Amino acid sequence: MRRLWIGLTVAVFGLLLIVPVVRISMGAMNEGWSGFADGLARPETRHALLMTGLIVVIVTVVNTLFGVMLSLYLVRATWLGKRIKRLLNSIVDLPFAVSPVIGGLMIVLLLGPETALGALFNKAGIDIVFALPGMIIATLFVTFPLVVREVMPVLQEIGSAQEEAAATLGASAWTTFWRVTWPSIQWSVVYGVVLTVARALGEFGAVLVVSGNILFKTQTATTLVYQDVENFNLTSANAIALVLAAGSVTLLLLMEWAKSRREVH
Repeated sequence: MRRLWIGLTVAVFGLLLIVPVVRISMGAMNEGWSGFADGLARPETRHALLMTGLIVVIVTVVNTLFGVMLSLYLVRATWLGKRIKRLLNSIVDLPFAVSPVIGGLMIVLLLGPETALGALFNKAGIDIVFALPGMIIATLFVTFPLVVREVMPVLQEIGSAQEEAAATLGASAWTTFWRVTWPSIQWSVVYGVVLTVARALGEFGAVLVVSGNILFKTQTATTLVYQDVENFNLTSANAIALVLAAGSVTLLLLMEWAKSRREVH
């Protein structure tokens, strides 16, 4: 019976993960190496990959900074009441409960050109929806819980005794963070960053709604794959998808390396 369950698990794993990757690889090489290279060398592909990379970098930096800060507040801040902490915890988990498409629609309804806030930004010369800022906000919404949910359990596990001792000895809050808190949470931050990058690379629904998928303006790698599939340009779509899949696999390997490093330390 045990072998049956192991075999079934391997079969499901292969069906859901390995087979699609193999099919994408075969589709990307359907026209040979030249077809694969041409699909990646197109101006729209280069622009889409550049937009994706830019969004990933900005979102990762913002998520890391604010994720660590919010984790510290939710675990360590005694001036926050229990009700406020519960409310903030619920807000952090909101992207897990709401579809990315609904999240993108919420941003359009709040910051679209026909809304009061959107009109205010437009008067200041700042476009939110159907522009890069809206795409960044949408990706931030989807990925925000990832760093927080990796760091909070570690902060709760290590407690605050060492930090209180450092403060008693005269260390400033900044010194306490870098000398005491950071060494304990650094690997959980790495996990959160890896998950954030992987999620931002593959985000589709929220970005599609907010961006409008405008060629050479708001098109990302995932929305370009969607457009190529609709236009039956399957070789190029598979080529881009293979690059994104390779990036995700690399990130997973990096995460496993980080876990092994944490076990060593």
